[in-house]
Amino acid sequence: MIRYLFGDALNRYPRLRDSMFADRAAQFHTRLKWDIQVDENGFERDQYDPLNPLYVIWERPDGTHGGSLRYLPTMGRTMIEEHFAYLVGPKPIRHSQIWECTRFCLAPGGAPNVSAALMLGGLEVGLNLGLSHAVGVFDARMLRVYGRLGWPPAVLGQDGAGRAAICAGLWAFTPDLRAPLLQKAGLSAEVSNHWYRRAFGGGKLVLAA
Repeated sequence: MIRYLFGDALNRYPRLRDSMFADRAAQFHTRLKWDIQVDENGFERDQYDPLNPLYVIWERPDGTHGGSLRYLPTMGRTMIEEHFAYLVGPKPIRHSQIWECTRFCLAPGGAPNVSAALMLGGLEVGLNLGLSHAVGVFDARMLRVYGRLGWPPAVLGQDGAGRAAICAGLWAFTPDLRAPLLQKAGLSAEVSNHWYRRAFGGGKLVLAA
């Protein structure tokens, strides 16, 4: 199932929380060899996790993490502005209708529909909040994944060449994306609506201060 949780709610789900940060370490530090810190518990957290982001998390039946992504409004601190501004040009991306998406992570051995389910969850947030776009930085190899899911970003800039290049991109939130993502995720619209309403009550999301 998809859970939508702000950072200050993660402690209510310690098994989900801990397995998410452990899977992030496994993906970004161990497998992709990113220059990031892993703590003594084997968890990967960065300076944006304490900012109370919104996490979209695929929760397995046993309560552990199957995959996740992280959202922050671009009106506040963002990774792209503080570390990757050179990819988007001289004008910073700061807009109330654009949120940053980072730390797209899949648990080892995850089911093939999890990527689509996470993209669907990200889309549900954007559509329900009336957002126009998500912005994010990603490895160029992910372009094939996003294309296969039917929601490729518009590439704003790129550093490097080949599959290892770093790209910045914009994803437009449009209602026509929902049906194909539901199909790829193997979910019904009713179930997806239920998960969102369960988190935010009638589809209304109130941002934490």
